[in-house]
Amino acid sequence: MDTLQLLFNAVTVVFIAATMFAAGLGATLSALRAVFANVLLLVLVLLANLVAVPLLGWGLAALFGLPTAAYIALLLIASSPGGPLGAKLGMVQKGDVVAGAAMQVLLAAVGSITFGPTANVMLKAAGVGGGVALDVPALMLTVAVLQLVPFAVGLTVRHYASPTALSWHPVAVGASNVTFLIVLAGMLLGNWRDVVALIGSLSPLAGFVFSAIAFGLGTAMATGPRALRTTMGGVTAVRNVGPALAAVGLAFGDEPAVLGALAAVLLSGLAAAIPIAAVLSRRRSGTTADHPARRPPA
Repeated sequence: MDTLQLLFNAVTVVFIAATMFAAGLGATLSALRAVFANVLLLVLVLLANLVAVPLLGWGLAALFGLPTAAYIALLLIASSPGGPLGAKLGMVQKGDVVAGAAMQVLLAAVGSITFGPTANVMLKAAGVGGGVALDVPALMLTVAVLQLVPFAVGLTVRHYASPTALSWHPVAVGASNVTFLIVLAGMLLGNWRDVVALIGSLSPLAGFVFSAIAFGLGTAMATGPRALRTTMGGVTAVRNVGPALAAVGLAFGDEPAVLGALAAVLLSGLAAAIPIAAVLSRRRSGTTADHPARRPPA
């Protein structure tokens, strides 16, 4: 692994930790309890992410007639919920950040268990692969260390030292924003050859359409105020690339064609989800928001 790759990985870790820490600083225990007490919302979010979106990915891969590598990439992405960028989209769109962060961590944890079986079923049914077996404890440990722990630390600071949390929050958000831009730039620069190679194919379009529809599905299948529902849409649209990358290595020998297609699908999906969140943010600018108690402190 070269120096640039190590640096990119380090910035990615900082981005994930800073995003979750900022979300924790902006949360309250009462708001968090309210999220997990909403059983109907939990069930609907799980159904959207674990059932509806994987089926959407399979359907789009077949509809677009994607080549094998892109077909595999889209099915792997669709099977992997709980991407860390989902929590970031909650911030970008000025949505329900606490609910977004809580659901994203929950989906990442559950997805570490469901990813393998879901991907295997669809890959075998589609006749494009199978044999995906992942180290579930290792994936769950990654979720805990990178996402749950920073969120819990931020929440603890907010609960026991609210003035400190108020002063730290802008710094944490700033760190999240800067590293987010670096991660996006790194993904583009590191995978531009693979993405360019797929220009003219339907793979980037499939990733774009997948993410846009997933955003709509997540919003439509959620309950509650609009800010909460669109936040669930953002969480649903952004998938967790970690398990997908691990599967490419374990089941497909890090085949370059699959890795390139994975990068193209992921980046084209972000090209759909980020503008949607930005539009929502502009519409909400200057308003008092739907859940003032759940908004991060100014």
